[in-house]
Amino acid sequence: MTRTLVPRSHPEALQQFTWDAPWDLFDGDRHRLNLAHECVDRHPADATALRIQFADGRRAEWRFGDLQAWSSRFANFLEAEGIAAGDRVGIMLEPSLMFYAALFGTLKRGAVAVPLFTLFGPDALSRRLHDCRPRLLLVGGDAERWSATCPDVSIIATDALAARLAGQSDRYTPDTAADELAVLQYTSGTTRELPEAVPHTHRSVVTLMVAAFYGLGLRPGDRYFCPSSPAWGHGLWHGTIAPLALGIAAGAYAGRFDVQRLLEALAAFEITNVAAAVTVYRMIRIAGLAERYRLRLEKISFTGEPMDSRTFEFIERTWGVRPCGMYGSTEVGVIIVNYPGFAGYEVRPGALGQAAPGWEVAIVDGAGRPVARGQPGEIAVRRKGGWFLVKDRGWQDADGYFHHAGRSDDAIISAGWTMSAVEIEDALLMHPRVREAAVIGVPDELRGQVPKAYLVVDGPGPGLESELQEFVQSRLGFHEYPRHVKFVDELPKTAAGKVDRKALRDRAP
Repeated sequence: MTRTLVPRSHPEALQQFTWDAPWDLFDGDRHRLNLAHECVDRHPADATALRIQFADGRRAEWRFGDLQAWSSRFANFLEAEGIAAGDRVGIMLEPSLMFYAALFGTLKRGAVAVPLFTLFGPDALSRRLHDCRPRLLLVGGDAERWSATCPDVSIIATDALAARLAGQSDRYTPDTAADELAVLQYTSGTTRELPEAVPHTHRSVVTLMVAAFYGLGLRPGDRYFCPSSPAWGHGLWHGTIAPLALGIAAGAYAGRFDVQRLLEALAAFEITNVAAAVTVYRMIRIAGLAERYRLRLEKISFTGEPMDSRTFEFIERTWGVRPCGMYGSTEVGVIIVNYPGFAGYEVRPGALGQAAPGWEVAIVDGAGRPVARGQPGEIAVRRKGGWFLVKDRGWQDADGYFHHAGRSDDAIISAGWTMSAVEIEDALLMHPRVREAAVIGVPDELRGQVPKAYLVVDGPGPGLESELQEFVQSRLGFHEYPRHVKFVDELPKTAAGKVDRKALRDRAP
């Protein structure tokens, strides 16, 4: 549980924050710290640690004592198998007691956990395994199938693993340096032939507290849920490690995603704080099921991409809560937040938020110089004496709120006009027949580039294309509309659920 009182107001958060303060929350220090101990072992054994909704309708809860015992058994199992500190352990499991036991048992042992998406096919999995070269891979079943794909890796299915863990001791004392490697987290991989494995040390849990407090609004007493897969950064760090490090139960979803199952979980577990990808909230809106469930949501957050105004308004109208986005990069963490639950802060629709405590954020020009408020440029954060670009365009309003203007390669320059793909998408999503929208720039002989929209709509038919073009023009201006429209059955998505714009660019003429 937290040992220092987190400020309850936005002004206090800015005045009181220091980078030393988060260290006071943990048993470890800058020299010796173990992530599993901080998330699991130091909390009361009888407190709830996990709440899981399964796709088949089952729900389950486990306590910290369960997690302490099973993660220790797994650490002892690894030691018996000759898995040493620094060795990689691949974990390709859905959220379950065994997943969390393996994750934290690996960290207790001092080995390196490599969470892997359960829907990876043989090619995607083999590329990642060839890159990180694990000693062991855990799978949910059919170990023989994966053994044929990955002959150089020891592969164990969970049914066999449970029996092997039963005989291990339920005690294990971890001993790791704060700067030792703890996790290799693969990105969803839309811009590289081989997705990047981002390294995280045990001390990453300290920096994570900025996102935990100011991006997620986590507080003792919260009943928290995050349906994102722990194979990805949001699900692992924000959905799992952040709450557990604070002694707050982690809520997770296992299996094929279903809106109704998620709503059932939020109601049954009496969730008050939920964090999810924008796609999840949009699916809830489209499903039309939200009003059937009496939810107690007090804080709602999202990350990964901006939220369209139609979904933002739906959330506020349905639950009386303004959703709070947070924004950052893999390299530096969360740098812009919306302070969920903090007094004295106004969440503004369409804005990314304001700089998180401890970070200096600015909009810079092509030469890396900060620009005036209201001027577009690259979002950058002060790091090691210089401005680090986070590869997104944006602008800052007069009150200090940052606004997203698309990825740096999503800016569309047409006949001298710089257009925001995000802004055009948002306008399209306001139309009642548009379910999903993605906009990219495509070559045009006259204008250089023009916007092209890929749309999932209800009932495409004659005249809808021109209707949508006029609809956007009426909201954004005569020049800023999709000159090309293509209706599709679905938009390509990355494994993390984001729209894969690279795939759209690759298929565009």
